[in-house]
Amino acid sequence: MYNFDYVKASSVADATAALGGDAQAISGGQTLIPTLKARLGQPSSLVDLSGVAEMSGITAGDGSVTIGGAVTHHAVSESGDVPASVAALAAGIGDPAVRHRGTIGGSVANNDPSACYPSACLGLGATIHTSGGDVAADDYFQGMFDTALGEGQIVTGVTFPTPAKANYQKFVQPASRFALVGVFVSQMADGYVRVAVTGASESGVFRWSDAETALAGNFSADVVPAAPSADGMIADLHGSAAYRAHLISVMTKRAVAAC
Repeated sequence: MYNFDYVKASSVADATAALGGDAQAISGGQTLIPTLKARLGQPSSLVDLSGVAEMSGITAGDGSVTIGGAVTHHAVSESGDVPASVAALAAGIGDPAVRHRGTIGGSVANNDPSACYPSACLGLGATIHTSGGDVAADDYFQGMFDTALGEGQIVTGVTFPTPAKANYQKFVQPASRFALVGVFVSQMADGYVRVAVTGASESGVFRWSDAETALAGNFSADVVPAAPSADGMIADLHGSAAYRAHLISVMTKRAVAAC
């Protein structure tokens, strides 16, 4: 690693004030620390968010639950206030070491194209709380590693509405535990359906509108469309674009059947 200064923030205001220039925020550090070890990044300072009280805790509301940005995957997986689909998703992230250090805010801020949490946010129509204001999930995720976060802004929390039905299915890449393809399906009390896909697209997490339309009329695995177009899907040593497109349909059917 290169030398850097370390700042322990005690509030969101402290953190944002310290994030000028090329400083970077760190909470669990599951992506940032390997990046620094590989010398792929050289921030002048790291701003630690793990002690910010405003970003800790899980609060159940009327038909929703808000998770602080510094809450770990393990804490989410163990919470009885979190929708079961989100808790199960968190329980399947990485390994125990990653789940005890990694945070929901870090995952959502990083927006890795194969991360699990972005699909839950988009699949449930969550609200992303940032130091610059609230952003709907549909507007927040803007491409691979790209979000609506402005310069020096941080994710302070996420509010998930409570679904009538929801399930997440992940085809795991064994070495990394990331999603080769992951699909989050939800149906709200009014029948509104959302289908969010992670791990497949070169543009990052996205909603599969054809599946949403089909499931809105009949919420059954039997009506899930065949594989979407492979255009724009990720192709690498783990699977071709066509293979990932096929998995989207398979994982969607499994998620609907498990709801």
